[in-house]
Amino acid sequence: MTPTPAKKLLSEVRVLVVGDLMLDRYLWGDVRRISPEAPVPVFHVRRRSESCGGAANVVANLAGLGCAVTVVGVVGRETEGRRILDLLRATQHTRALVREAGERPTVTKTRVVAQSQQLIRIDEEDPLPLDEASANAIRESVAASLRDTDAVVLSDYGKGILDTPGLAQGVITAARAARVPVFVDPKGRDWTRYRGATCVTPNANEFELASGREIRGESALLEAMHETAALHELEWLLVTRGREGMCLVSGGRRHEPVLIRATAREVYDVSGAGDTVIATLSACAAAGIALPDAAALANTAAGIVVGKIGTQPVTWRELQAAADPAEGMPAGRHASKLMPLREAAAQVQGWQAAGETVVFTNGCFDLLHPGHIHLLNQARDRGTRLVVGLNSDGSVTRLKGSGRPILREHDRASLVGSLDCVDLVVVFDEDTPEPLLHALKPDVLVKGSDYAEDQVVGRDIVASYGGRIERVATLKGHSSSQIVERAAQSSPPDAP
Repeated sequence: MTPTPAKKLLSEVRVLVVGDLMLDRYLWGDVRRISPEAPVPVFHVRRRSESCGGAANVVANLAGLGCAVTVVGVVGRETEGRRILDLLRATQHTRALVREAGERPTVTKTRVVAQSQQLIRIDEEDPLPLDEASANAIRESVAASLRDTDAVVLSDYGKGILDTPGLAQGVITAARAARVPVFVDPKGRDWTRYRGATCVTPNANEFELASGREIRGESALLEAMHETAALHELEWLLVTRGREGMCLVSGGRRHEPVLIRATAREVYDVSGAGDTVIATLSACAAAGIALPDAAALANTAAGIVVGKIGTQPVTWRELQAAADPAEGMPAGRHASKLMPLREAAAQVQGWQAAGETVVFTNGCFDLLHPGHIHLLNQARDRGTRLVVGLNSDGSVTRLKGSGRPILREHDRASLVGSLDCVDLVVVFDEDTPEPLLHALKPDVLVKGSDYAEDQVVGRDIVASYGGRIERVATLKGHSSSQIVERAAQSSPPDAP
């Protein structure tokens, strides 16, 4: 199959998301003993984190792909509801038309994770249909947003929003009238509310429930999919099958079925994989990519996200690198190590949740030399992952003076990222790496022995959450400034 080129960039795509907003809360820690009070494990909390869940995670995935997103839904009035709003506002290119719905609680899932193993999940919810005022507010927000929308996503987690009588079907009808495709991540047996959707994306268990039969084998699956697509007047039906990949059929059998094999990856956590699929599929289709090719990209995206710990969105950089490693930034195959701070923080959190020790060091790294290589290798030996904070061009100029840096930040990032000992590079524009330390919370902060411990910038930040500072021996006689001076002294005089 020859991939269909996109007709527009994903950054030009506008997606409207309607559905069940959730807060995903994680307690990270370890278990080392059994309680003397009862035969249960004692969980020692070491870290807490919160992220977008449900429809909010679809938004996070779309934003990570570079799309402009409008999200419509409801939250409660308590702390969890305000936290979801904060997370949505912090997501780039996102407009939140979210209503506080009376006494309705915010859907919150708390997962307790020890040594990368989820021990228990605690759900807080009241999955009742919306009151009339909230339902009308959603209808009005959708109608006003359709004028500037390339695709609509209905993210149904069965928490009451899309169970509200007439709401889902009303959105689909309005979108079809506006010639806007609708993609549905479904829930439950009753699919009548999804009638006329462009594409519905159940997993295998959800599809068996909706089709009302036990399905064994690909021929039975295809037949059931064709029947279901015809029954509910769907243009496409995509069933995700975990390790077996995906299966895509078109309504009315207008196209041949497409079987997409899963990418072989180690699965750490399937949380949010369905959100990643619907986000990638809708974004790529809205960009003009043929649906079979969009489904293949969604399959690749799902393979990436199940390799992460916790609910974490996929990014365009990750998807691009996985789909075609030969493409990407001019820095080559190591470009995926360069991340903006938000993505880097999520990556570090995933490493730490998997029990890895994250080390951080920073510098200008202008004209990479043996002293730098020695420092970075020594730093990596202090843990299992090494993150390098790299001063931006503006930051280097302020610190080193005019004429510096010699190499631009993109080239310096490429050189540092090409080293096997480096796992992640983050560029910062401040004069110190303190904002990075606040966001990343590395386990170890490393500096060269030419700094006294009380001179290490950020030591108080790292110590405040239990991290440690280590100083490593430096190679004498190596510095970028010395190299620049020697080069200037050896340069031939200007020609007359």
